[in-house]
Amino acid sequence: MDKVRYAVVGAGWISQIAFMPAVAQTGNSRITAMVSGNGPAARELADFHGGAEVVGYDGYDDLLASDRIDAVYIALPNSLHADYAIRALRAGKHALVEKPLAPTVAECEAMIAASDASGALLMTAYRLHHEPGTVEVLDRIRRGEIGDPRLFSSVFGFQSDAGNHRLRAEHWGGPLQDIGVYCLNAARHVFGDEPIEVCAMGSNGDNALRFSEVEESVAVTLRFSRGRLAQFVASFGTDAQDSYTVLGTKGSLHVEPAYRFETHVALQQRADGVEQSAFTAPDCDHFGAQTAYFSECIQRGTQPENDGAEGLADVAILRAIEAAMQTGQSQKISLPPRPGHPGPETLRDVPRTERRLVF
Repeated sequence: MDKVRYAVVGAGWISQIAFMPAVAQTGNSRITAMVSGNGPAARELADFHGGAEVVGYDGYDDLLASDRIDAVYIALPNSLHADYAIRALRAGKHALVEKPLAPTVAECEAMIAASDASGALLMTAYRLHHEPGTVEVLDRIRRGEIGDPRLFSSVFGFQSDAGNHRLRAEHWGGPLQDIGVYCLNAARHVFGDEPIEVCAMGSNGDNALRFSEVEESVAVTLRFSRGRLAQFVASFGTDAQDSYTVLGTKGSLHVEPAYRFETHVALQQRADGVEQSAFTAPDCDHFGAQTAYFSECIQRGTQPENDGAEGLADVAILRAIEAAMQTGQSQKISLPPRPGHPGPETLRDVPRTERRLVF
C-alpha cells in the first residue's frame, strides 16, 4: 500500500495537538476516518485534516468491518484502550495505542492474543523510541562513554487542571500512569534490563479536591540486576520539570528536556563534574516519527520494537508500584528480557509542523 489509512479513535487534546498534525508529515500515512462522540467538532477537525469521514462510537464496528481503513490510533482514556484495540485487532486492523497500554496485565495479554490471532500489528505509542535525542543517549551508554550505568534519577511534573480525565480513578488516571511511565520506560532502556524489585510512596499533597481520586505525587525506587538503582518522582502538582540523569562509573549524562513532545531532547555529558559535550536533538516531530515507523512496519509486515509486550512490561511494573504504595512493602518483579531496545533502526526523520487545529 502507498499510504496506511488511519482512523483516529478519540479526537481529544493529544490527537488534535500532536497526532493529527503529524500524520501528513510522514509521507506514508493518512487519516481517512475519525471516531468521536462530538460530531460537529470532529467534522471541523476532519475537514481541516483532509476531509476524513466522521463516525460516532456506535459506528466503530461497522468502520472496522469495512475496507476504508487499515489501522487505528487509539487515544481514549486508559480504561478504554483494551476494548477498542481488541475490536480493531480482531477485525484485522492494526492498532497504535497510547500508553499505558491498558490498566491491567490481563488486558494487555488479551490485546497481544488478539494481535497474534489475526496477524494485525499492535504497537505501544512510545514516541521517544523514534526521535534522535533519546536514541543518542542510549547509543552513548552502549558505547561505554560513561562507563557502566549505575544510577538513574528522574523528575517529571507539572500542574494538572481540575476536571481532566487523568485525575479520575475510573480511567486509571494519576501521575504514575500518565507521566511516571515515561521515567519508568527510560530507566528500563537505559539499563537495557527489567527491574527485579520496587518500593514506592504516594502523596495527595495538601488534599486539594482535584487529588481526591488519584495521588498528587509519587516517588519510586527500582532495583535492577547487578546492583543498579533507578529513582523517579512524578507529580501533577508541581512546577513544570522533565529531566533525568544517568550516573555511570566514568561519567554521567543529564537529559533536559527529556520527555515532552513540544521540545527538543537535549543532553550534557560530564565526567568528574566537568562538561565533556552537549547535544540537542535535531528537529523531529515525535508523533510523526512514531507513525511513520509503525506504517513502515505495516507495509513490510514486520513487528515493531515497541510492541504489545513492551507495553505490557511497563503495566506490570506500574501495578507493582501501586501495590508497593498501598502496602508499604517492596514488591518483587519478574519479567522476561526484551529482545531489543530503541536504536538507529527505530529512528524516523519527520519534520515538525505548525499547522494544527485545537479546540
